[in-house]
Amino acid sequence: MDLKKYIASIENYPQEGVTFRDISPLMANGNAYSYAIREIVQYATDKKIDMIVGPEARGFIVGCPVAYELGIGFAPVRKPGKLPREVISADYEKEYGVDTLTMHADAIKPGQRVLIVDDLLATGGTVKATIEMIERLGGVVAGCAFLIELDELEGRKAIGDYDYKVLMHY
Repeated sequence: MDLKKYIASIENYPQEGVTFRDISPLMANGNAYSYAIREIVQYATDKKIDMIVGPEARGFIVGCPVAYELGIGFAPVRKPGKLPREVISADYEKEYGVDTLTMHADAIKPGQRVLIVDDLLATGGTVKATIEMIERLGGVVAGCAFLIELDELEGRKAIGDYDYKVLMHY
């Protein structure tokens, strides 16, 4: 299935010179959304995954159905102040500064095999911070899966040698 037919490209959003890749049309089409989720589930099947981790908010949209299909748990990664219990945090660089992500301190058990799932790999800052937190909790990052990779931003470099799956390249 050509999933790119279900991605809307919005020029100059959220700022001049940026092309925003909107997954809303993909989510609105049951066949396309189901196909994308099944592709990630297939990727995860041979990896013996114990937990899915997804950064807010679109990582929830992609990661939760993957976790459901695999019959395993999901742990959210959120901005500071959004999780109600003890958290750990990691900073990451954005184009214009530094931001922080958090996850519950008990979200990952030592030795658990984790798949990070998100909608988009751009500069890689979000996934790098997520990897850092998972490993600090003793988890094993078994792979990363994304609907879209923006190749020119070279986010793949932030992932290093971790295995990853991408369904669409731009």
